[in-house]
Amino acid sequence: MTIFMCRKICVTNRHLAQGDFLCQIEKVVATKPAALILREKDLSEEAYERLAIKVMAICRAENVPCYFNGRPELAVKLGAQGIQLPLQIAQALDCRARSELPCLGISVHSQAEAVCAQNLGASYIIYGHVFATDCKKGVPPRGLEALQIVCRSVGIPVFAIGGICKKNAWQCIDAGAYGVCMMSEYMELK
Repeated sequence: MTIFMCRKICVTNRHLAQGDFLCQIEKVVATKPAALILREKDLSEEAYERLAIKVMAICRAENVPCYFNGRPELAVKLGAQGIQLPLQIAQALDCRARSELPCLGISVHSQAEAVCAQNLGASYIIYGHVFATDCKKGVPPRGLEALQIVCRSVGIPVFAIGGICKKNAWQCIDAGAYGVCMMSEYMELK
């Protein structure tokens, strides 16, 4: 029997969580993902901060890095271990502001964007969506060939996202991805 191991990042979505969100986070971090990205885009800054403090404590207890999504000032204020930004937000920050951020990840959707993210100083990129996903209903996936092109175009780790589960994660690794990001797989973990 072959055991497949790859670097997996959990991307949260409390609307998909099975039961209490913080209990779900405890289950997730017990599986030791490479990191947890607290996404929760629909929360106000204050609500996100209150939730982030609780999630960071859970992650810290299991030694799982907690990254924030799209909230650079808050990431610095609370001492998040990383930050995931859309390319447009990363581009809008000046060099000094980007250099003050913890481990910077940038979300991209093309080869040109991946190269741009690398030039902006990203520590890693998240590329997608690779497979069909309910998060992008009706939008055609970019596919494994496009993922492979992106992976060959940059010298930083590429994490694939979009419709990824245990059954297809290995295809992303075979295409050159350093790891994968999963949402439903983690949020629906029993």
